[in-house]
Amino acid sequence: MKFISPKKREIFRINKLAKGSSIKGFTLMEVMIVVTIVGILVAVSYPVYSEFIWRSNRTEAQRELIRLANLQEQLFVDQRAYTETLTDLGVALTDGTYQIPRDQEKKWYTITSEVVDRTFVLTATAQGIQLKDTECLTLTISETGLKTPTEDCWE
Repeated sequence: MKFISPKKREIFRINKLAKGSSIKGFTLMEVMIVVTIVGILVAVSYPVYSEFIWRSNRTEAQRELIRLANLQEQLFVDQRAYTETLTDLGVALTDGTYQIPRDQEKKWYTITSEVVDRTFVLTATAQGIQLKDTECLTLTISETGLKTPTEDCWE
C-alpha cells in the first residue's frame, strides 16, 4: 500500500469536488428562474384574490341587509311601523352605528336605516378595505325588496 501525504489527499479531494461528483445545490441562474416564475404567478393571482375577498365581503353585507329587512317586516307586522333605530330590531350598535363584521376590528360596511312614512331603505356603505370595490360602494334594499345597484353587485 502506497502512502499518500495529507496534502496530496486534500488535492485529490478538491479535484474530485471540482469535477462535480459530490457538489449538490442550485446555480444562481436556476434560482433566478424560479424567482421570476413565482413573481409572475403572484402578479397574476393577487388581483383575482383581492376581487374574491371584496365579493365575499359584499355577500356578507347583502346577507345582513336581507336579515335586517326581514326584521323590519316582522316589526311592521307587530307595530304597523318601520324603525330607523336598528336597536329596535335587536341588533347591537358599535359607536352608534351598525357595522359588519361584528366580531372583527376592521369593518367592511356600515348599515343605516331610513324610514319615510310606511317605507324603509336599508343602506350598506363600504368602508376600509371594501372601498377598493369601487363598483359596489353602496348597497340598498327597500321594503319592496328592490335591491340597488343591480349590475354585478347583488348575487
